[in-house]
Amino acid sequence: MKPQYIYRWVNNHGVVRLFEKALLRRGDLFARLNGSSEGIENPYALIEQMRGDGGLRRTLPVWTAFDHDLVREILRDNRFGTGMPTVLGVPRPLRRILDRRPLPPNPVDPPSMLVIDQPEHTRMRKPIAAAFTPRAVARLRDRIETVTDELLAALPDDGPTDLVARYAAQVPIAIISEMLGFPDSDREMFLRWGDDISPLLDIGISWRTHQQAMESSERVYRYLVEHVERLRAEPGDDILSSLVAAGDLSTYELCASATLLMAAGFETTVNLIGKGIVWLLRHPGQLDRLRAEPELWPNAVEEILRIDPPVQSTARTTRTTVEIGGTRLRKGSIVVLSLAGANRDSAVFTDPARFDITRDNAKNHLSFSSGIHVCLGAGLARMEAAHALRALFETFPDLRLTDPPTRRPLFTLHGYEHLPAHTGPRVRSHLTAG
Repeated sequence: MKPQYIYRWVNNHGVVRLFEKALLRRGDLFARLNGSSEGIENPYALIEQMRGDGGLRRTLPVWTAFDHDLVREILRDNRFGTGMPTVLGVPRPLRRILDRRPLPPNPVDPPSMLVIDQPEHTRMRKPIAAAFTPRAVARLRDRIETVTDELLAALPDDGPTDLVARYAAQVPIAIISEMLGFPDSDREMFLRWGDDISPLLDIGISWRTHQQAMESSERVYRYLVEHVERLRAEPGDDILSSLVAAGDLSTYELCASATLLMAAGFETTVNLIGKGIVWLLRHPGQLDRLRAEPELWPNAVEEILRIDPPVQSTARTTRTTVEIGGTRLRKGSIVVLSLAGANRDSAVFTDPARFDITRDNAKNHLSFSSGIHVCLGAGLARMEAAHALRALFETFPDLRLTDPPTRRPLFTLHGYEHLPAHTGPRVRSHLTAG
């Protein structure tokens, strides 16, 4: 049992878990949203109850925000940082041990870009940003179409399948693996590691779940160190090879960046595609409109992102005393920002619970965050989802779910674990880009 893991779990999860359990016994809305099956199956009813009259809401041990303009303002305010405050005092001898044994790189510990602020954030982000410019993403279109066609060809004709395992998960993992120079044979291994590590983005997870996540992080780290060394000797045409050649980041930082890119490049997009399938099958009139007007597909993806975001929330910590939203926050206050709540704010979106692929301001959602931490891969996720969804429904127009979808047991990364379906007769095996 490694002391750095114990410290991390107590600081980031253990104390919160105690609060959460006590609050759940009292029926607290925040605890129900972030610590019960109710918060996974139907978070939006709880969010509307918590929103109340708007502004910041106090729920021990954090503050929460659900209003679009307030969430956006905090995401863009440099008085708020991304790091979590320390709740466990550490004796100096133990501190020295912890410093000698850094945590394996993972998406929610420094130097991950998710949890560092300026100027380190710019130093880590700038070398990677070139791979996600609109021009760079556009160059991936042909590859996305090819991967999608191959996956559709592998689905059964007029037969049963799981649309998460066989399709929604396979599109993004194939693309991000190629972007990082990983062999195709390692994709399934990354999917397993991703399932283990993704709970780290939740709050109050159990010790066993945390330990499994950190052990998988260690395995990913060992893999990436060997991969980086291979790229030093034989660079390829991928992001990591470019970063290795530039020499701006240490091996540990390269592995941290690769781990985050794997998580962000896969976890959000698989949830987006899976949710898109469910929303469109449950709203056949909207799907018919897309078949008649395929130019609406990009906006349909924005509406899916708005109404049911793959990432439900994020958090910020005050770096100083802050006055915002009519509330005074002391330094070190944690604010949980509900991206899902912001996306259903009636002050911004008319009839926000209605799914409307023609909504003219759907793109005003905050599903990819805002400010300096806005998602680097947002453009790539949009393109992958639009093509994957359109190709699926054009190839299998009689596609239907055969059983209720199964949710992933996660609160922050919100999506489906299984989508049991019957494809129906295949109409075409290739979708021409349009």
